[in-house]
Amino acid sequence: MKFSFVLLTAFMTAAAFAGVDPDQKLERTSFQVFCPYNDAIDLKSDVAMVYGLGNDCAGRIKKWKEEGYIVHLMTGVAWGNYQDYLDGKWDGKDHWDAAQKKRDGTINFHGNPADKIPYMCPDENYGKYLCVGVKQALDAGAEAIHLEEPEFFSFCGYSDAFKREWAAYYKEPWIAPHESVDARYRTSKLMYYLYRRALTEVFDYVKKYNEEHGTDVKCYVPTHSMINYTMWNIISPEASLVQIEGCDGYIGQVWTGTARTPNTYAGVKAQRTFETAYLEYGILNNLVRSTGRRMWYLNDPVEDNPDYCWADYKVNWESTLVASLLWPNVFRYEVAPWPDRVLVKTWKYPTKNKKDLAPGENVGYESIPADYATELNTVFNALNDQKQDKIFRNCGLTEAGILLSDTMMFRRGEPFTNDPNLDSLFGIALPLIKNGAMLEPVQMENMNIEGYLSPYKILFVTYEGMNAPGPESHTYIADWVKKGGVLVIIDDGKDPYNSVKEWWNTGDYHYNTPMEHLLETLGVTKVGASSFGEGFVIYSDTSAKGLARSADGAYFMQKLAEQACELTGTKKWHTVSHMVLRKGKYVVGAGLAESNTDNKTFEMRGKFVNLFDPELAVVKSLTFTPDARIFAIDLSKESSAPSVVASASKITAVKRDVKSLTFDSEGPADVNCVTRVLLPAKPEYVTVDGKSCLVKWDGDSSTALLMYSNTAKERKVVIKW
Repeated sequence: MKFSFVLLTAFMTAAAFAGVDPDQKLERTSFQVFCPYNDAIDLKSDVAMVYGLGNDCAGRIKKWKEEGYIVHLMTGVAWGNYQDYLDGKWDGKDHWDAAQKKRDGTINFHGNPADKIPYMCPDENYGKYLCVGVKQALDAGAEAIHLEEPEFFSFCGYSDAFKREWAAYYKEPWIAPHESVDARYRTSKLMYYLYRRALTEVFDYVKKYNEEHGTDVKCYVPTHSMINYTMWNIISPEASLVQIEGCDGYIGQVWTGTARTPNTYAGVKAQRTFETAYLEYGILNNLVRSTGRRMWYLNDPVEDNPDYCWADYKVNWESTLVASLLWPNVFRYEVAPWPDRVLVKTWKYPTKNKKDLAPGENVGYESIPADYATELNTVFNALNDQKQDKIFRNCGLTEAGILLSDTMMFRRGEPFTNDPNLDSLFGIALPLIKNGAMLEPVQMENMNIEGYLSPYKILFVTYEGMNAPGPESHTYIADWVKKGGVLVIIDDGKDPYNSVKEWWNTGDYHYNTPMEHLLETLGVTKVGASSFGEGFVIYSDTSAKGLARSADGAYFMQKLAEQACELTGTKKWHTVSHMVLRKGKYVVGAGLAESNTDNKTFEMRGKFVNLFDPELAVVKSLTFTPDARIFAIDLSKESSAPSVVASASKITAVKRDVKSLTFDSEGPADVNCVTRVLLPAKPEYVTVDGKSCLVKWDGDSSTALLMYSNTAKERKVVIKW
């Protein structure tokens, strides 16, 4: 183990002196940026994603390349500065009829309507237009293309372009979405298809470009989670992109702005950022699990809403970060969508949340506190090291999932949204997560992938608020149950969208609901538990959304989970108030508020470096109280060789001998840097660029904390003992 570490260090040192980061090709961390290069936003990630076509796109790509970054291009799919398309300058035809339009005839604009940037209905020419813009970025040297946020809002579907697409797709005249639940469902399916078509056209174009130019440019789709899109009444092609050739992966866009969307648990509607983010990252995990695709998880230190204070952003950012780290299949992160609005001092946020102001109370504004900037950069650099092989979970339940489908998005808006807050999902999921179950969302559209359901012993499902995408879904479920799985069904059969024209009531199928077909496939004829092959089905005709709205709903779900565990014959349901994940030397976890267990605190003893502490404090215990968020390094898992344990800077050119340790340190300008190093003895000599710096020695852990200011160019650190 130590011998391998020494060899790796030697390789990294040689590579650093050659100007090459051997891990950079993994593209572990990234950020997106529109403004020109600035030392204050030089985060030292692997990838800089230059945002937007035009506006000297080529020049911005060139500059970030000169600073040593792998450079990608990101552009909006649903919106952008596409006036040349809208006004007819591109092909001589006016395309304003392709703007997304609401029922009252008004256009759905992105941002200020005065800017005249509409969300687009991707008509038959739109994909071709995007290809022309993408070519500019390819010719400028972009090494990957990100087609961001293909979004069609459910309250739209009234533009002339959409009406034409309806006629072409359904071979009949357009029907207004608000006229019936069937019209709403079919409208949403078409919205879903249109963005899938536009993206596929660009994927195909980039593939052809690669063949003609001998390049290997990848295509990615930055997208919110399907859970968030459903809650925000947006339709996006999500799971349908997984098995399309040319889609190389995604950025999973979860952040405080999505995860703070309120949900209901035990009858109480409230913001539950950690739990919501956990589920959002979980469903996004399905886009790459078993597919070979690449995923970055977004973590945004602030958000689009500028009305929150820094303390609020910090608490919620820590919650989303921990939620993302609990999904170890993903080890790549977009650390900031817009680093300038975080670190540049001219960006200021209120000193108190505006929603908490008393009538007439004034509020001040401030740029980012120095401690938060340091904490952020410490974490940004730690995220480069999350590709860990040794994974251990400490929680109440694993190997359990909840089946979800993109059809959740098809039931939003007029004439009827029967579950606006997704109570049917949270009514099942939150009682389990709140009591320590690492419940995994499972995408039904992916069940055709071999072995996709094999990680699970228990699956939960309801068709309140969604349905199976096709009858083959039930075949996959039945095969899984036959092999020993336990399926828990919670469904009262009263969802109004059961009446839409879909597979279960057309052609050879004559069922009133998709659930009738599932029950028949599984041989279930009554409420309760029944065997099927080597497995079992537990059927409750209870309303899943009713569980969220009832004070007793959480207890009811816990009892169903206990019964399911007993039927597996190998698992027990242990209610705990924490989720903890060990991944290599890292400890990640959360304490869970609103838990029903009597034991509300879990403690780990040892020596740990707290990565959420701006001074990288060494602590002897990690205490998971309700609402605690933990990201730490276990010093017992560190090599005994002198080394950098953690830093608010990028560390390169590491060299060590019997009496010294040297390395280069670089990071965003003017951020206070802290670097904790493991040493065999108290240092006698520490310099940064030849000058002494502040050093705090901790003899108990044999570590020293170095404090100095970051610069965008490397600073030489020398330590002797």
